[in-house]
Amino acid sequence: MREGPAALAVPELLAVLLDTGTRERMASSASPARLLRDFGGLKGLCEAEPGALLGVPGLGPAKVARLLAALALSRRYLEERLVRSGPVEGPEAAAELLVARLRGREREVVVGLFLDQRHRVLACEDLAQGTIHEAIVHPREVVRACLRHNAAALIVAHNHPSGVAEPSPADCALTRRLREALALIEVRLLDHLIVGEGAPVSLARRGLL
Repeated sequence: MREGPAALAVPELLAVLLDTGTRERMASSASPARLLRDFGGLKGLCEAEPGALLGVPGLGPAKVARLLAALALSRRYLEERLVRSGPVEGPEAAAELLVARLRGREREVVVGLFLDQRHRVLACEDLAQGTIHEAIVHPREVVRACLRHNAAALIVAHNHPSGVAEPSPADCALTRRLREALALIEVRLLDHLIVGEGAPVSLARRGLL
């Protein structure tokens, strides 16, 4: 409380969150340093499935729920900050929210970021969920969502669980179908982002939109 959370290292922040502050608990399998080591760092811990976390001795349902709630709050904060930050200008402005929403998922998910005429965020929601290899999104469902939000523009994003963010022929074909379908209702498809390891790939920047 005196120094603020920025003064704490990652294991110390985890100790506060998971209430592992005593000498006995710090020596258990649920100690912050051991959790970070066993899950390959903070990224691996944050992207772990609940079942894997519940398998750690000393991490009961309450602590796992607390960790998942903290992650969900951080994502909601990013979404709310983007909604209130004014117009979205370029793929980088939307990437932070979309990466937080998509990275680490074990199946492909397609997300839509719905914008008004001034490119201010109206909503961000999942449009389709699929397998580890593909997520099939139907243009009519995207059109219906745009009409429901009264959107004037849309940014679509999906993840590649493999970590390789290069667009596939199917990704390019989907982008063309979405652009054509949305043009019929005068909604502009601004970009299609692919999220993997590293920076997301923008199909608009690649000239593929």
